[in-house]
Amino acid sequence: MPDEVVQHPAADAHRRSWPHAIAHFVGAAPVTFIWLTVLFSTTAVQHLLPRWHLLALLRKDSTNLHHLASEPVRVLVTSLLWIDGFIWWPYLLVFCLVLAPAEHWLGSMRFVVAGLIAHVTATYLSEGFLYWQIQEASVSPRYLNARDIGVSYFVVGVAALLTYRVVRPWRWLYLLAIVGAAVIAVFVAHPMFTQVGHLCAVLVGLACYPLARRRKARPLDPARLVRRRRPTAA
Repeated sequence: MPDEVVQHPAADAHRRSWPHAIAHFVGAAPVTFIWLTVLFSTTAVQHLLPRWHLLALLRKDSTNLHHLASEPVRVLVTSLLWIDGFIWWPYLLVFCLVLAPAEHWLGSMRFVVAGLIAHVTATYLSEGFLYWQIQEASVSPRYLNARDIGVSYFVVGVAALLTYRVVRPWRWLYLLAIVGAAVIAVFVAHPMFTQVGHLCAVLVGLACYPLARRRKARPLDPARLVRRRRPTAA
């Protein structure tokens, strides 16, 4: 008779825990993963539509100066339903590493409020900066109808707010990295209205601290990952 394979109860329980952990991770962040699914669908549409049709559609949903003056609510919503490009998988990583932990921590309502505050404020400030550049003849008036879509202001604002969940001293390194990257981007881009928007989103996210105050959750501690990987003595 063939030898019987003995299943260790602890190992079997560990294997069963992975699907449960994934289901809990996704279920505790419904806004994040519903939104990610929508972005997957609209990214598929980007690949299927003829280029001229896609460009017209994205231009119609852009938060440019023309649309903000005529139909601001519509474009502020629809611009969040597209990614700026054709590659979806980096957003899977960002949503899992940044947005889902933030929604777990803040709760769905506070998460949405913080992200929308960053999205709306950064959009208006960046487009206001662009309008000033046009008035100063620093950029072409054709940017009145510039294509400006995507989720980045929302994501960057929430990522900045997540600073308050990172333990010290890692918090200061995280803050330096996110602010430093936003500041550097402003000085290397042209036209730089989108990068100005990202910097504004960082500052708005940090200013949303009242939404995060007294939220109960395990702090994010990078050192804990290092300790887990460290081999134990025999």
